Amino acid sequence: MPPSAVPDFPQLLRDAGLRVTRPRLAVLDALLELAHADTESVIHAVRRDLPEVSHQAVYDSLRTLTAAGLARRIQPTGSVARYEVRVGDNHHHLVCRSCGAIVDVDCAVGRVPCLTAADDHGYVIDEAEVIYWGLCPTCSAGSEGPPPSRTPTETGEARRV
Repeated sequence: MPPSAVPDFPQLLRDAGLRVTRPRLAVLDALLELAHADTESVIHAVRRDLPEVSHQAVYDSLRTLTAAGLARRIQPTGSVARYEVRVGDNHHHLVCRSCGAIVDVDCAVGRVPCLTAADDHGYVIDEAEVIYWGLCPTCSAGSEGPPPSRTPTETGEARRV
């Protein structure tokens, strides 16, 4: 969904073949309000409207919504899982190395260019995940430059091709 669109969550749930429940609607509302929210933030936001909702109901809703393609789970290296409702456009993310802030970044060259690999090695590619790392404006204003980059081997990351 486009970042500026106000979604009809009940209809989106029905279109995905899911029951419309208060916890699912509350989780979707929380994700719309708190882009790139971690699970604890979602739980706190949901409990503002549904104080009786359990942790498990929120976890189950996040899992169901992600599986149905109504939410997206991202987990930058060294961070807890984050969730968002901006799905289906293959956008990317900027992550601050210092404070962990995350912002969306549209593809620079089109809608889904990252799905065309130079060599797909026979894979049928259906998703690409690109994360840019650096310092946000607030953190870079207070430092003398970015910390030294670490290689995937040094951070324990597997290299994505």
